[in-house]
Amino acid sequence: MVRIVRFHRLGGPEVLEIEQGDVPEPLEGEVRIQARAFGLNRAETLFRRGVYIEQPDLPSGTGLEMAGVVESVGRRVTGLSVGDRVARVPPISMRTAPAHAELVNVAAEFVVPIPASQSFEEAAATWMAYLTAYGALLELAALGAGDRVVITAASSSVGLAAIQIANAVGAVPIAVTRSDLKRAALFAAGAAHVVVSDREGIADIVRGILGDGAPRVLFDAVGGRLLPELVAAAANGGIIISYGAQDAVPSELPPAALLAKSLTLRGYLVHELIRDAPKLAAAKAFVLKHLASGALRPTISQTFPLEEIQQAYECLESSEQFGKIVVTV
Repeated sequence: MVRIVRFHRLGGPEVLEIEQGDVPEPLEGEVRIQARAFGLNRAETLFRRGVYIEQPDLPSGTGLEMAGVVESVGRRVTGLSVGDRVARVPPISMRTAPAHAELVNVAAEFVVPIPASQSFEEAAATWMAYLTAYGALLELAALGAGDRVVITAASSSVGLAAIQIANAVGAVPIAVTRSDLKRAALFAAGAAHVVVSDREGIADIVRGILGDGAPRVLFDAVGGRLLPELVAAAANGGIIISYGAQDAVPSELPPAALLAKSLTLRGYLVHELIRDAPKLAAAKAFVLKHLASGALRPTISQTFPLEEIQQAYECLESSEQFGKIVVTV
């Protein structure tokens, strides 16, 4: 019997419970991982509240990210052994493959080694953020040297990953944050410029920073009232990639605003990358290479023990953190 995080009704962090349950032996092609750390994501809060891209079957498990030690290996698995330090690539479905349990069975192709330089906590904070930023910025937008990229919700784990990836390929990251409180930390995290969205219009500030060189790529987790500002800031022929909708207010975006600049407005989920084996392999190689060089390093805001899983999600949902919230097992 192992501890498993579940919820029996929809709601906030208060509905989460730690229960005892059985975990079967790994099937063919699977490994069973003894968890040491979980990374928390906003997708889990949406799933728990019933407003995610899939609905939970109650009672439901939860969680996308985990890192730990291989405890047993199923048949026909090669390249992985008992005792290996590994992390899991986030699954396509949280409903069918929740991560937050002391033992988790994972298909071997979605298991990645933990670099010697990484702790379990850092490994649990890596793959959702870096794969999301990599897939959007490099696979979809072909971000490269000299490109200017606007990154909203820049103090989130994905935002910070995007800043680091932009720097790794020679692009210029422009971080957007709601107040001055995180300005210094964003510069320290590698942002070339920091824009405070609650103080002035983003488009005016970006024009003041860049002059005639408007950003070609805009990477957005907010949407809503911010979207028209991003359209106004974008270069002609640019692309706005939306991977989140933190602002629940519908956007008032006139279609003519997109037409006038020949803009692409593109929704993005990391599932696109995870479903494509060759692209996923390239993404894993990129992330592992740059983790080893030190160009990429996840930022952990705070850690909580498993017994405080509710408090950990309360911290995440406060939006006051800088980087990733991690739960240790």
